[in-house]
Amino acid sequence: MPRRDKNHKSPREWAVGVLLAAATAVFVFWQNAHLTVLWDLSYILEIANRLALGQIPYRDFPFPYAPLTFLAQAAIIRLFGHAIWHHALYAALSAAAGTIFTWRIVLRLLRGSHLPQYATALLLTLPLIVLSTGSIFPHPFYDCDGTVFVLFCLWLLLKLDDAAFPAGRTFLVGALLVVPVFIKQNTGLAFAASACFCAAWLALRGQRRAAWLLPGALTGMIAALATLHWTVMLHNYIHWTIAFAASRRLPGLHTMVGVYRDPELILPGLLFAAGAVLWTAARRQASRPLPWIAAALLASPLLLAGAALLLQDNDSDRVEALLRTWPVLLVAALLWSAARAWKRPSMISMLPLMVLGTVHGAFLSQQLWGSTYALWPLFVLLAASLLSWTDVTEERLRALRALSIAFCVVLLACGGYYALSHERLQYVDLDGDTLQHSRLPALRGLAMRGDYLPQFEELVDYTTRTIPRDDAILEIPGEDLFYYTTGRVPRFPVILMDNTVNPYSAEQMLTLCGRRDVRWIIVKKKLQLQEEPLAFRERLMLMVARDYEPVESLANYDIYRRRGE
Repeated sequence: MPRRDKNHKSPREWAVGVLLAAATAVFVFWQNAHLTVLWDLSYILEIANRLALGQIPYRDFPFPYAPLTFLAQAAIIRLFGHAIWHHALYAALSAAAGTIFTWRIVLRLLRGSHLPQYATALLLTLPLIVLSTGSIFPHPFYDCDGTVFVLFCLWLLLKLDDAAFPAGRTFLVGALLVVPVFIKQNTGLAFAASACFCAAWLALRGQRRAAWLLPGALTGMIAALATLHWTVMLHNYIHWTIAFAASRRLPGLHTMVGVYRDPELILPGLLFAAGAVLWTAARRQASRPLPWIAAALLASPLLLAGAALLLQDNDSDRVEALLRTWPVLLVAALLWSAARAWKRPSMISMLPLMVLGTVHGAFLSQQLWGSTYALWPLFVLLAASLLSWTDVTEERLRALRALSIAFCVVLLACGGYYALSHERLQYVDLDGDTLQHSRLPALRGLAMRGDYLPQFEELVDYTTRTIPRDDAILEIPGEDLFYYTTGRVPRFPVILMDNTVNPYSAEQMLTLCGRRDVRWIIVKKKLQLQEEPLAFRERLMLMVARDYEPVESLANYDIYRRRGE
């Protein structure tokens, strides 16, 4: 039978990819329609609003994050105005893009394997409807955007591999490799470093044209740093996004390694290792049940997660059983890919190493359990890589098909529970009998449980009637979309006040209130955030009481005005 042109894309490929992407977008948009995490959404959109107003981060106000996600949201504000549903649509389309890139990469990984390409790719990718970059946390966010652009780069790298690295395109793709650095620093740096290492390794092992990625990446980095220097001054950017961010969020090596020392990993790890040994032995023996036993053992981490979903009573225990599949897969992928990259170096064989570097870069901010919510497409790529590398007999092929089905069913069930239970979002209050919808034009499309929205609307009404628009206001601790909603210009350097983003002490904040002529202070009494983000709130409020007098107490907000005015 004639071989299909490797660059030809059948209508089936496009149709399935579009359907997966559409289902992902619908799920993420639906999540946004009934779920709001005020703290994180406010940080993204309040900073984007400042950028849309012309304020410059790093130079005009402290800002410990890379800029591109915020610039994208600022562009939406400038182009389409203030409406929450615009940003929800962005998050849905971004997640859809991540799913379709994953689908295309998985198809490429499975090309040439003995597994049925389309059916296996569909089984591996289908769980991303509920585990895409935006399915668990559905708002626009830098973790999600970073993963989507990493997937885009991986897709481009595999296309270069197929085309034997044409110099011009390879150079241009090399320049794109640094873009994730300016979406999320730790993830992007890890990805760019991993990709450059793989390019250098391929060049050393005979694929010299892959080396064009390196000058491309260098050129891209120089261009990005030059742009930052001309706009915000490079030393400002380095101070806030590297030095300050590392001082507030970077975990120690002991913490990083600790995710692999969890005693609960012993059983799934041993079962998976036994499965790998038996799978290798099955290649040399004609014993019919051996491949099936090996496949069952290889699937054991996911099967244990499925069992926990049925047997455990606690939401946290059910979700943690799913998350424990990560370390097992990461170790297995490292061992398999290192051996394959040594024997048959190619971008296909190096892809798991780039994914491993990216994943561990993401762990630098929130370690394993906190960081995986936007990384599930990379989980799927690692699984696809391992499946595609197996030499199979007919019996082993049947076992692999069953393993693919088990992967899809368990990950879809457990991943769906993970997304719908909102276990990852337990740091905020999501309780309430009634789903409240905002009546404010700028917040059209925003919905959440509890009384937070009507209480915030009361605040907006009060400030509209009472506080002149040009008066400077300080919100403590700043959980709400206050400036985005009201159109007021923020004059205080920090809007959200937790340890990650606020460099100021209580004394420095009151001094800044004097310098910035802050006449009003608004204090939120009950937060959606479950923990107090401002460690020195009591001391700060004592100092506020000295210089400001209470003038109004709303349902959830106390209003203070500077004394003598």
